[in-house]
Amino acid sequence: MRAAAPVGELMEFHVQTIPDLSDLLRPDAVLTGLSVGNKKLLLQQLGTHGARLTGEDARDIVDRLAARERLGSTGFGAGIAIPHAKLDGLAAVTGLFVRLAQPIDFDSVDGLPVDLVFLLLSPTHAGAEHLKALARVSRRLRDKGLVAKLRGAGSHDAVYALLSTGDARDAA
Repeated sequence: MRAAAPVGELMEFHVQTIPDLSDLLRPDAVLTGLSVGNKKLLLQQLGTHGARLTGEDARDIVDRLAARERLGSTGFGAGIAIPHAKLDGLAAVTGLFVRLAQPIDFDSVDGLPVDLVFLLLSPTHAGAEHLKALARVSRRLRDKGLVAKLRGAGSHDAVYALLSTGDARDAA
């Protein structure tokens, strides 16, 4: 049996907060059921949808994403990828979440196919902001409970709610 803390001793409790991604992700930046046959086709779709969200050139987005993928896959495992790129004319860090209809090979570090993709586009000058956004998205998508809910969510709105609120337990 554990002894009680002495009276007057301060006990610290560390609460891990789940990052809220609503500043990166608009409701119209969530796609569910997207069908693509391979990584190249996915990058093209990400370019098209990224251009719709940002007003930037789709070809430029695809070229930057492909260049980043040549440095090493952004598939970080467990069926998840976070492709990202910096663009000259972009005003703010912007996200796009895609749940694929069928998993595809993405050359992920664990060799598993990818079905959840979070595209992150940042202004060229957003060095620290870009890295912080990547870290937040990565931390959020490492939550196994959240990932299971994202895969099982029945609607676009449910997926957005899961990603945009800081507490996945309240968003289903």
